[in-house]
Formats: sequence, structure tokens, C-alpha cells
Amino acid sequence: IPAPAHGADAPIRNDSVTITHAAPIATRSRADDIARMTQTALSGWTDLTAPSLDDFAAIARAAFDALPEPFRSLSGEVVIRVDDFADEATLAEMGMEDPFELTGLYHGVDIGRRDSLGPAAEPSRIFLYRRPILDEWCDHGGITLSELIAHVLIHEIGHHFGLTDDDIDRVEAE
Repeated sequence: IPAPAHGADAPIRNDSVTITHAAPIATRSRADDIARMTQTALSGWTDLTAPSLDDFAAIARAAFDALPEPFRSLSGEVVIRVDDFADEATLAEMGMEDPFELTGLYHGVDIGRRDSLGPAAEPSRIFLYRRPILDEWCDHGGITLSELIAHVLIHEIGHHFGLTDDDIDRVEAE
């Protein structure tokens, strides 16, 4: 799959956040808001807003940091990027018309093929799409937003390790 139009050379738009291993965690007040979202009765939701791109980046960072070794270190310098939606070119390449169908995407050369192809020309990237993840979270029920973001992130890291969707489905079923 070719690089999405918002690839590494494109400037970061206001509606995206790029995080790497050195990314900071969200500010204390937004982190507190996220914690309150999971502990507040429905009547208390009137003062809360949907998690921002920065909030998603912080949750993804925490999920990445919680990966056990050796998985975290084998992920190398993968770049995790959070956008509201996949761009039109990515959706077209994936054969999707509905932007809510795609919650995450791995783009790069998986580590199993790197030795035979030489070093990757650009860093591997994992895209997490905020609005489709929020939509799935609302429809799914029974899991926290942090759990769903971690699930999508781990799924995409599976592709980084060379696993197919079928391989990942089998692992998840065990």
C-alpha cells in the first residue's frame, strides 16, 4: 500500500498528532478528564468533551509503554499517528467508501521482510483513526476506550511483526 497522502513528508495538520517513543503524556487536566469519563455516572457527563487527538495520543502512548518486552523493543522506532479519519486516497486504496470502516492502519515494511529487503526507506507508521474508534467504542459497549485503543494499536503492531489479519484473528481467539 502506498504511503497515505499525509505521510512523513507532509506537514502535520491541526487535525492530527504524531507521537513517537519520546511523546509526552497529555496534560494533567485532560488525563483527569479521561479518568473521570470511566468513573462518572451518566448525569455527570454534561461537563466532559470527546477525547481529543492529544488524548488519543496519550492513551496510545500508555498502551505502547505497557507492552511487555520483547514486543515493545521489537517495535523499534515505529511512528504512531492519530488522525480523525483516514484520507480519501487511503480509503480508495483500501477499497473502502465509508471512513468509519477503518480504525487503524499499518504502513511500512514488516520486520520479517526487512532483512531480505535491506533497511526500510522510511519509518514504519501506525495510524489510529479517532472518529471511527470512538464510533466503534459507542457501538461495542463493555470495554473502555483505553482498551479499544490498545486493541487497535496492538492489532497494527501485529502487522508490523508480519502477521496477517487471519493470523491476528487466530491469536485473539486463543
